[in-house]
Amino acid sequence: MYKNPSPASPDSSPSPLPGPVRSRRSRLGRFGILPDLAGTSFLLIGLFARLPLAMLTVGALTLVTTASGSYAAGGFAAGAVGLGSALGAPLLGLLADKHGQRIVLLVSAVLNTLAIAGVLVVTLRGGSITGSTLALVLAASLAMGFTCPQIGPLARVRWMAMTRRSPRSALDTALSYEGTADELTFVLGPALVGLLASLIAPWLPLALAAVLTITLVSAFAVHPTVAFSDAGRDPGADGNGHDGDQPPESAEYRPALVLLPVAGMIAMGTFFGSTQTFLTAFAGQFGAAESSGLLYAVMGLSSAVAALSVAYWPERFGHTCRWMVAAAAMAVAAAALALPGSIPTMLGVLFLLGIFVGPTMVTIFSIGSMVAPAHRLGTVMTLLASGIVTGTATGSALAGALAEASGPAGASVVPAAAACVLLLLGAASAVALRSTGRA
Repeated sequence: MYKNPSPASPDSSPSPLPGPVRSRRSRLGRFGILPDLAGTSFLLIGLFARLPLAMLTVGALTLVTTASGSYAAGGFAAGAVGLGSALGAPLLGLLADKHGQRIVLLVSAVLNTLAIAGVLVVTLRGGSITGSTLALVLAASLAMGFTCPQIGPLARVRWMAMTRRSPRSALDTALSYEGTADELTFVLGPALVGLLASLIAPWLPLALAAVLTITLVSAFAVHPTVAFSDAGRDPGADGNGHDGDQPPESAEYRPALVLLPVAGMIAMGTFFGSTQTFLTAFAGQFGAAESSGLLYAVMGLSSAVAALSVAYWPERFGHTCRWMVAAAAMAVAAAALALPGSIPTMLGVLFLLGIFVGPTMVTIFSIGSMVAPAHRLGTVMTLLASGIVTGTATGSALAGALAEASGPAGASVVPAAAACVLLLLGAASAVALRSTGRA
């Protein structure tokens, strides 16, 4: 029989149906509730288990480019990883909803480790990477992305189950932490790839990703908190997959309500991808194109810190209002990307821009959790993550084409346009949620 975690034993096995957790004073402030709910080990494992996902795309790009001597081949490999992840993430979420996270994550960890090994073997086995060999590399890269465990989305599913009988602020706090964890790993992952590849060997980042996947993802899969998400797969008191103290949603509104945050994440991904490409073109004007990742990291760091602040926002500041206000500020700050004429000035704009990016992403995930059917939380959360991947590829392609034609100024249009689309989608979500009484 599982027991609720307690302060004296934070990592004891939790109950599948936890009662509300009373807040208490903590040096962590509002975030002190998180180790009480899930245990400290869950926070650490969940943070580092998502690191491989942040390493695979850049790792494939670096390895294949180095082995082939072709930037195009490396770009194709990175694109195959992204495409595989966009296709595989929702399927993994659906399977987790049907069969439970434990078995799905364990199988995914094994398959992904084998896929990473396949990329390493076909890339490093000798000879030039052309023709049929390139096809094998791309197929292995696609498989590597397709099987990649989706730790961030599935961790959010667990938090939703663990906070079901707690105040809404508890879930907002958890999602703020998750947003920061995502931002930090997507800054740390590429940086770690660059460090290991340049100082030791280009194959080492992917080898490390394989080790982290088979160990940390497996540890995440069997962590006691999995009981929460697996218990949430069963229909609740109303028979429709909702907890007994929450009113069921109207079925006629559910598809549209889910599609709006998914579209929001596609726009968010478009913003990310186009900003990365724009910064490459911008830094290239100063002969420092290779430093564009460091410029992007400035936005990622301020975004991560700002995401934590959402836990302290007043509940009366509703989620759709948060979405619109944050997206409007994003649009203004993104428009300013076209103004700087030097790298130091650009760093200031990027830092300011990141302050609005983190809260926007956290809010969209929060709205996704509000509108998702309880028995399809994994599917919806992974769809949101897949939307980011899809949008990133779209944004990179659009900004790349404009940068080729018009330079950095042309590429800067795409992030601003993506932020404007986010604002419009936020307004549409406000209208749709108000019609169901959930705004």
